Formats: sequence, structure tokens, C-alpha cells
Amino acid sequence: MNDVAKRSASGPLVGLVHLRALAIVLVFIYHYRLFAHPAWVDRVGAFGWTGVDLFFVLSGFLISRQLFRSLATRGTFSLREFYFKRLLRIVPAYLVVLAAYFCFPAIHERESLPPLWRFLSFTQNIGLDLRTSGTFSHAWSLCIEEQFYLVLPLAVLAFARRRRAVWIVPLLVASGLVVRALVYQHRVADGITWYEWIYYPTWSRLDGLLMGIAIGAIYELQPALREKLLANGRARLALAVVLWFGARWLFEDPQSLWASVIAFPAIALIYGLLVSAALSPSSILARSSRVTEWLATLSYALYLSHKATIHVTQSALAKIGFAADGGAMLLACATASLLVAFALHLAVERPFLRWRDRVLQTRSVGFLGRAP
Repeated sequence: MNDVAKRSASGPLVGLVHLRALAIVLVFIYHYRLFAHPAWVDRVGAFGWTGVDLFFVLSGFLISRQLFRSLATRGTFSLREFYFKRLLRIVPAYLVVLAAYFCFPAIHERESLPPLWRFLSFTQNIGLDLRTSGTFSHAWSLCIEEQFYLVLPLAVLAFARRRRAVWIVPLLVASGLVVRALVYQHRVADGITWYEWIYYPTWSRLDGLLMGIAIGAIYELQPALREKLLANGRARLALAVVLWFGARWLFEDPQSLWASVIAFPAIALIYGLLVSAALSPSSILARSSRVTEWLATLSYALYLSHKATIHVTQSALAKIGFAADGGAMLLACATASLLVAFALHLAVERPFLRWRDRVLQTRSVGFLGRAP
């Protein structure tokens, strides 16, 4: 989503830049709890797991919006172009970090890695057992997004002109509720199996992506509803904040049956409100910020590399007297994570994105099959 930060610094999507920055901050604080940390991090970061859900809503909106806009203006879109853009956006930095994990065991934040083929096929999230495959486990969400990118354009082409297709989204949400309830009753025995059967599988985590698709369809295909979507941004922002704190209280134990069944769609709804508020020109989120723009630009690289960076930083600084659970260690780990992400962005992400943009602008590569 560096594309968003780049294009939206002064445009209608600037609010989404703030939300992407918020999402990576939530994820970072939540994952920092897995390492030695100050006591307050537990309190502040306990609900940080929802940062991934915010990423899902943002991805669902931004990717589906592109497809719906192309359908509305050109009547079709190029699958080759779509997959080419996603490939150059996601895969290069991912492969670099993956290679580092397999070549340098010292950076492992846990004992072992899943097989390489699970990462290369983006199926690592299926059957992920933290007891045996805890290293680079956070790539599970990237697997879901890649599966989403593979299926979504095909589904849009298949169902876009069918009036009844509107029922697919609520049907999938309802199916998720049933599946999680059944799986919880028959499979979940402890915290580890909850992650394996409820938290990581694709079929349990579609709610945020579906919410983003719904907003994208309204934004591009329903002009009357879009006007309502863009109005009263301040009120929706206030409502989203109130509901967020309410959800934090309601789902304090995300591994309970109640939370396992309804927490994901409830949080997707809250973040959907937040995204719709961010799209409104009247919202405070419509104001640009260099800080959040910078964080949004680095968010993907930071997401990939932050666990390994925290582990290496804590290991190195503990040897020279830093308290592992101190505030100075947290500051050092955050700084190191930003620097590593910045290096990964400059060395890998940006060159590939620039090359991708040149190819798309010149239309010089025939296999892209760009629609007129």
C-alpha cells in the first residue's frame, strides 16, 4: 500500500494513510508482547491483534475499488496486469526476508520454521502449529491476502453483472460464523489449537476483506450511497472509536466461544466505519501528516521484518547491559525496526515499484494485455 501513501498525500484517500500507519503500530506493539517488555505494553497492546483486521479492511477496499472502477469505466480489466502489479508489490521484499530467515538462523525469533514450500505457495497459514513452526508466523496474514488477490478478480469477473451477487458477501460472513462455531466446539482444546483452527485459517478470517469489498463496491458502483458514505465523517469516526473501546472490553478474551464466533465480523464492522470515516472530506483524518505518510510507506517492510529485528536487537543490547524489559530497549527495538524497514524499502521495494510503474506507463510489455 505504498501506492496509497504516494498517491494520497493530498488526495481523497489521505485518511487511509493514517489508518495504515495505525495498523502497523497496533501490530508492532502486539508482537512486542512476545518478547521481554515493560509491563504497560501488555495493557496497551492487548488489542493490537486487530491491527491485522484493519489491514484486511484496507486491502479489501483498495484492491476491489480498482477492479470495480475499471469495470465501471471500461467494462472489464486485465487479469495479467492485475497479477503483475500484485506480484511486483508483494513478492520481492517478501522473498528477501524469507531468504534471510532460511539463511541466517540467528535471526529466528522462535525455534523452527515451517517448510519452505509452505511460504512459497502462500499456504503457511493453513494448519499452522505454533509449537513446531513459530518463526515468521506473522506471514499467515500475507498468505490470506495473496489467496484473496488470486481469487477476487476472478470472482468479480464471474459475478459482477449478476444482480444476486450482492448476497455473496453477507452469505460468506454468515458462513464464517457457522464455521467458527462448529470448529470451536469440535477442534479447539487449548490456546495453540485456537490459533491453528480459528485465528489463522483463511475461512475464518474473511470478514475484514469482505467489509473492504463492500465499501469498495459502494464507493465505485453506487453513486447515491457513495455520497452518504462521504458525508458525516466526524460522526462515524466518533462512533468507530466508541465501538472500538467497547469491543476491547467485550472481546477481552478473544479465545472464548463468544468472541471466536462474532469478534472478527464485529471488528471488521468497526474498522469499516473507520475506513468510511477516513474517506470523508469532513473527517479530521482528511488532513495529511508526514509522520503517518512515512509509517504507511514503510508499513509492509516493517511488517515483514519487525520480529526478527526485535529479536536480534534485544539479543545484542542485553549483552551490553540493557534491561530486556526496559523502556530504553523498547525504544531501541522500535528504532532498529524502522531502520531495517527503511533499508528494505529503499533496496528492494522502491526499485521494483518504480520498474513496475514504468512498465505500466509505457505499456511496452505485451504480456500484460492492458484493456483499452
